[in-house]
Amino acid sequence: MASLACPFYQSAKLDKAVSSLDWLLGNWESVEPGKGSFPSLKDFRYTEDLHFAQMGQPIINFMFNASDTGTNRVAFIIAQNSGLVEVEEGELVGKKLSLHTQALARPSFAKEPHVKEVSRVFQLHPDGKLEQTLSMSTEKQPMTQHLHVTYSRLP
Repeated sequence: MASLACPFYQSAKLDKAVSSLDWLLGNWESVEPGKGSFPSLKDFRYTEDLHFAQMGQPIINFMFNASDTGTNRVAFIIAQNSGLVEVEEGELVGKKLSLHTQALARPSFAKEPHVKEVSRVFQLHPDGKLEQTLSMSTEKQPMTQHLHVTYSRLP
């Protein structure tokens, strides 16, 4: 898995309240598959990417995605700065990752209309550009394309 880069943790002054966590900041990926077990589950292996960042506030942003090494299924857990938290699951086919909402949470005072469902597709093109298309539905709008953006990889 490729790590997600974010330059913010490098350029912002680290807040004193979280300065003892400076060793954690950055992008991480599993070196080899991790091992999981629980009494009610069959033992499993998985891979994972982690991203720890801060932007000068006394907060550490943590994001990760994990996938089962024996499948093309992927899970993203996304916490947006708007307060919306998403659990998305999907499948990786070649250089295309399609994700769909499994769960949403938001603060009780979140602005309406509330998002009800999200569908997200990442596609890597032969020229190295990454394209993302996001569709969503709200309490007042059926599933509709909301965002479309193309990215270049940072050095």
